[in-house]
Amino acid sequence: MFKKIKNIKVNYRQYGEGNDIVLLHGWGQNIDMMKPLGDNFSDKYRITIIDLPGFGLSEEPDYAYTIFDYTDTVHELLKDLKIKNPIMMGHSFGGRIAIVYASMYDVNKLVLFGSPCVRHEQKSAKQSVLKAFNKIKFLSPLANFAKKHIGSEDYRNASPMMRDILVKTVNQDLSENAKEISCPTILIWGDKDMAVSVEEAKEIEKLIKDSALVVLPGTHYCYLENLNQVVNIIYNFI
Repeated sequence: MFKKIKNIKVNYRQYGEGNDIVLLHGWGQNIDMMKPLGDNFSDKYRITIIDLPGFGLSEEPDYAYTIFDYTDTVHELLKDLKIKNPIMMGHSFGGRIAIVYASMYDVNKLVLFGSPCVRHEQKSAKQSVLKAFNKIKFLSPLANFAKKHIGSEDYRNASPMMRDILVKTVNQDLSENAKEISCPTILIWGDKDMAVSVEEAKEIEKLIKDSALVVLPGTHYCYLENLNQVVNIIYNFI
């Protein structure tokens, strides 16, 4: 199903009956990555899974969205669908949107999986190379080439518009937003998450007033790797 939000078509899937659960996927993913989770709650809840703009069947934004633009889009869609005070669950990039959303709007309960929040200044070898390219005049034309070839896999796989969006959204620190969240929150993390470490999860737990961290065996996708256990944890939580 599609809705026109902020001049672009946004795809979503809705099924089940009851109180609302909204699911937001990670970067480079789509509805299908959150459906195994939604399917386990659809007998008691109404499930809404969104293809975020630029992913799945949703259109790309017509300008470089910030994390706040994505949050506005989700809010406008949920308003259109008459969804208020949902239980919100987000993985990775979707969790970042959920953090901002919960800091601004009513959320019943919040579930975050491997969601980066705190921005740490780290000067990597890649950043040093790119900085050198930009500083030296005759090397600056190589900067874009370097970004494509030594950047992250997400960056290399993205379109030019989505690359701009990735840079904007990754660099945004959400610590202050996390401090504004008042709803009960559970953080579910993989002990071998190489994308967002358990140490960062502990920082987020300190920032969100009413929160608890559960660490499970697994990677950045531990919510799928431990699906039955995660479903039981969430059922007890909600």
